[in-house]
Amino acid sequence: MHFLLCRSGALAMNNLQDNIWNQRFSGKEYYYGLEANGFLKAASAHIPKGSSVISLGEGEGRNSVFLAEQGHRVTAVDIALSGLKKTAELATKRGVKVLTEHADLSAYELAESAWGAVINIFCHLPKSARQHAHQQVKKGLQAGGVFIFECYSTEQLAFGTGGPKDINLLYTAEELQQDFAELEILHLAKVEREIHEGQGHTGMSSVIQFIARKP
Repeated sequence: MHFLLCRSGALAMNNLQDNIWNQRFSGKEYYYGLEANGFLKAASAHIPKGSSVISLGEGEGRNSVFLAEQGHRVTAVDIALSGLKKTAELATKRGVKVLTEHADLSAYELAESAWGAVINIFCHLPKSARQHAHQQVKKGLQAGGVFIFECYSTEQLAFGTGGPKDINLLYTAEELQQDFAELEILHLAKVEREIHEGQGHTGMSSVIQFIARKP
């Protein structure tokens, strides 16, 4: 998904990204659909029961609402107010509670040891912002907490079925292994799989799937 492209630096760039994602999520349709990401559905079995969960770059709420339906206390963070509005509406419609927070991940601070799980589904940060964001994930996780991440790999440009068109916004498995070396890596794989998530992600794709636990 989205620099919260989420989809650096300058305020003008942040305002531009804010505007892009606000426009994308302003329609009645859910751009990435209503169903939770398939990898998240499977990986959520690793989240401790009844956890406090934060979803970074949540978009329009499909993943955070799913996690709330599993009994977790969920906070959704995004730069697009239109997306957060649709998140709140979807949560109400599904009969669950999701807290929303408007923020830019390039400067966002997670409270220390506050979260049983941190989720990032297709929120692609530029390389200049990743060190800060990854440090915040490690700081924010509780002991035993998990980080669940699915993103497009650098090979996704050849597929053209979703995600950023800039290779600097795409990831490698080696990068994640290095950045989260102090965590217990439960799963790390680059795979090609069919993705059908609304109009935003459609077709065969190259993705990296990652699950890590804080000791």
